[in-house]
Amino acid sequence: MASLNKVILIGNLGRDPETRYAPSGDAICNLTVATTEVWKDRTSGERREATEWHRVVFFGRVAEVAAQYLRKGSQIYVEGRLQTRKWQDQNGQDRYTTEIRGDEMKMLGRREGGDAPMRAPDSGFDAPAPASRPAPAAPRPQSQAPAASSSGFGDFDDDIPF
Repeated sequence: MASLNKVILIGNLGRDPETRYAPSGDAICNLTVATTEVWKDRTSGERREATEWHRVVFFGRVAEVAAQYLRKGSQIYVEGRLQTRKWQDQNGQDRYTTEIRGDEMKMLGRREGGDAPMRAPDSGFDAPAPASRPAPAAPRPQSQAPAASSSGFGDFDDDIPF
């Protein structure tokens, strides 16, 4: 029988990321992510909420990006898996920590101090729609030579059948 260990979270950071470096030079970034469930109590009709806190750890390049761009309150999407580590406390007692080992992270929400959503530059996502679209150009007769366009496609034939 197959098994699956997958975690997906969307939440907010409870504090600034904590970053350290392994002897190999790889970055390790620890985060605390809060997820909040909101519901209406059936008996009293009151709005209720419960917040769950999750420990997340990133390694390598994702850890560097998280450390550089994330701050307390940042909203993020995390994909990863549950992992339990064993360690010893100061008294020599065995302790266990279960955390999410993050494989993927996406920054959500808005940048601090700006109105633009967090996204990769020039990705085209989250771009505002143009206010008005220009009227489509009339089809050009086939006997005309193609003109160079300013879109960077040069002599590209725009009589493509699809």
